Amino acid sequence: MNAPIAQGFRAVDPAEPRHDWTLAEVEALFELPFTELIFRAAQTHRAWFDPTEVQLSQLLSVKTGGCAENCGYCSQSQHFETGVPASKLMDATTVIAAAMDAKAGGAQRFCMGAAWRDLKDRDVPKVAAMISGVKALGLETCATLGMLTRDQAQALKDAGLDYYNHNLDTGPDYYDKVVTTRTYQDRLDTLEAVRSVGMSTCCGGIVGMGETRRDRAGLLHALATLPEHPNSLPINDLMPIPGTPLGDSEAVDPLEFVRMIAVARILCPKTVVRLSAGREHMSRELQALCFMAGANSMFIGGKLLTTANPDKDTDAALMADLGLKPMTMKVDA
Repeated sequence: MNAPIAQGFRAVDPAEPRHDWTLAEVEALFELPFTELIFRAAQTHRAWFDPTEVQLSQLLSVKTGGCAENCGYCSQSQHFETGVPASKLMDATTVIAAAMDAKAGGAQRFCMGAAWRDLKDRDVPKVAAMISGVKALGLETCATLGMLTRDQAQALKDAGLDYYNHNLDTGPDYYDKVVTTRTYQDRLDTLEAVRSVGMSTCCGGIVGMGETRRDRAGLLHALATLPEHPNSLPINDLMPIPGTPLGDSEAVDPLEFVRMIAVARILCPKTVVRLSAGREHMSRELQALCFMAGANSMFIGGKLLTTANPDKDTDAALMADLGLKPMTMKVDA
C-alpha cells in the first residue's frame, strides 16, 4: 500500500519530468518522513539510471584567484583576504596534460574553472584550445568561466565543450545575502545563452551558508522550473574558508543534506546529481545515504579548485564497499 501523500504535494510519475513545480510542493517534499523521502527518490533514480553507477569528474582551476565577484563563500574573491594569490590563465598544454592524468586516474569528465566574473572575448581562443585538446582525449568536457554571451557559448561549443557550469548558488530570496556583484537574473541569462546554442548545462548550488530550508527549497524550485532541467546538478556542502564572510558558518545537519539530494533527484529525474564540494568532511555513512537518495556523480582527485577532496584510495575503497562502479558513458552524453 502506498504511503500517504504529504499535504501540498501531488503524486509524481518518475517517467514524466515536470517543469511546473510550485514552491509549496517542493517544501512539502522536504517535509516528508525521511525514510519515505529516500524511498521515493530511490524509485525515481531507478527509473532513469543504474543505481550502482556513479559518474566521475575531475576539476582543475585553470585561472585561480583575483575574481572581481564578492561571493561570500569563495576563497578566490579579490574582496577577501584568504591567502589565495591571483594567477594567470594556464596554457593549453599544461591543462591537457592534467586532463591526461585525470583520465588515467579514472575521470570521465574533465572540468575547467576560471576565477572570472565573465569570459572576455580575448580569452576565448585560449580556452577553446584547452577544450578541444581535452575533448580529443575522449573525455567529456565542462567549463565554468563566469558569465557568457550567446556568441561565446557557441564558440565554446564549437571547440567541443559538452557542459557549461554556472550555479545559482542558493534560492532567489537569499541570494543577496551571499553575493551582490551580480544578480540572480545575470545567472539565469547565462544559462539561457548556454541552452540557446544546444549545450548542456551544469547548475546547482551550495548548502550551509546560513540559509533556511525554505531557501534550499527555493534553489531547487528555481532549477526544476527552468525551461530545461540542468543536465548535471551539483550540490555543494560549504567548505568554510577563513577570511570570507561565510568562514564561520555552521554546518548543515547531515540528514538535511541528504534531504537536499533526495528532493533534487525527485524534481529533476533525468539529471545527474553530483556530490561536489564538502565530501572531504563527510563521513562514509553520509555519502552512502546520499547515493541511496539519488546522487550519481562525484568529483575525484585531491583538490576542488582551492579546497581539499578525498584522495583516490579513499574514494576507491568507498565505491568498492558500496558496490558502485563508474557510469557507462553514452555517446550522446
